[in-house]
Amino acid sequence: MPAPKNDKSRAASAANAIALDSLPGHSIRRLQQIAVAIFLQEAEPHGVTPVQYATMQALANAPGVDQRSLARSIGFDTSTIASVIDRLEARGLVQRDLDPSDRRVRLLSLTGPGHALLTEVVPAMQRAQERMLQPLPPEERAEFLRMLNQLVTANNALSRAPSEG
Repeated sequence: MPAPKNDKSRAASAANAIALDSLPGHSIRRLQQIAVAIFLQEAEPHGVTPVQYATMQALANAPGVDQRSLARSIGFDTSTIASVIDRLEARGLVQRDLDPSDRRVRLLSLTGPGHALLTEVVPAMQRAQERMLQPLPPEERAEFLRMLNQLVTANNALSRAPSEG
């Protein structure tokens, strides 16, 4: 008769029995890795990352926004967005202007070259989105996006950088 398992060996057995592909968090992390890789492949000639694209698009959508509001609108923490803006500003794509009502605040906007680059990047971004969804039958894509957005919205408050957008 086999000896009874202790708590440690039972825990190890339970951990060994978990298939990673059955875990939504694992699949979501992998999908994020794949999405970034596809975006970078498509946007490589433009030298823009997904975070930089999101920043530039948000600034095109709401010019003159402050950094904190920009970060909230796209779900990034303020320290991450600050370094992204620094890089975009160094490339001459974004400018910071003083807020006339509060000189401690900088208002952000795309420069002429920033608008031009964004216009050039949009087709690459759209191809990336199509490639990400390509494995799904066309009739399932809208439902997938609906469910994905439902999960993001329902869990938004749990994020380290909740979005207000």
